[in-house]
Amino acid sequence: MRRSVDQQHFIDGLSRLRVQVATHDACQWFTFLDNDRDGRIDLLEWNQLLDRRNNFSRLFVAPDASGELKPLVDPLTEEEETQMKNMLNRLDILAKTAENCGVKLMVDAEQTYFQPAINRLVMELMRRYNRQAPVIFNTYQCYLRESFNNMTIDLKLALKEDFHFGAKIVRGAYMNQERKRAADVGYPDPVNPSYASTTRMYERVVGECLNQISAGNKVAIMVATHNQESIHFTTERMHQLGIEPRSQAVYFGQLLGMKDSLSFDLGRRGYLAYKYVPFGPVKEVLPYLTRRAHENSAMVSSTGQEIKEITTEIRRRV
Repeated sequence: MRRSVDQQHFIDGLSRLRVQVATHDACQWFTFLDNDRDGRIDLLEWNQLLDRRNNFSRLFVAPDASGELKPLVDPLTEEEETQMKNMLNRLDILAKTAENCGVKLMVDAEQTYFQPAINRLVMELMRRYNRQAPVIFNTYQCYLRESFNNMTIDLKLALKEDFHFGAKIVRGAYMNQERKRAADVGYPDPVNPSYASTTRMYERVVGECLNQISAGNKVAIMVATHNQESIHFTTERMHQLGIEPRSQAVYFGQLLGMKDSLSFDLGRRGYLAYKYVPFGPVKEVLPYLTRRAHENSAMVSSTGQEIKEITTEIRRRV
């Protein structure tokens, strides 16, 4: 797969797509997209959304049936352009603050019909702020069939551009919405067919990231799961690859109050385990917690075991 194109390949590609544009205009378009002026453009340069000098409505275009470039949506109004730039500026402020404070900024994932835009913005933030350390993390939902491919594309871009790749790896929580929309609109179901296949996808994504870490590449991951089998897979694979628990490349995360025994055990064994607390208005936090509970409904079957472990520990301390 070609990762970047030079000017001639760009012009030839437009011709193959039957885009009706003069060579002079195509060259100007290429120059506009070639942000770093190296004579090539790639996916990270395609829009340069964080560059406030860009006029966004010029970028949202595609060839119609005749090959003529048409706006994908109605051109943004001046107010919408301002809103877009304000949103990007706020993202920039958050990322810069995280970098200055020495903390991680992990951007959550949403439904597949929103995610490409989020992914594009997060990769651009990575490119800017992950030069010295993994500050920005993108989220990959492993209940989706394309999770591994999407992660791999982003990883290779990060390696090519020589910045740290940060990945928060989750199972996902929009299965019902995704399947309903796929059925309503008429496109293939993007969700893995079973829980077991999602687990295999999760381990495949985690495993590839651990391989990259073991090879000395600039990769850091947050293994965000309450699933004991996935945590066991990760720790065992780390041991096999010689990745130290406190390597600062692998983190574990669970919600406060969910699977605390797993978190405490990870911490006891020297792994970097974190508990996170949703913060915000009740009307916004409750739906989030409901999705997490649904996502982790399989944990209910292990509640008895967790109570038993807690009781045993209390008796030991007494």
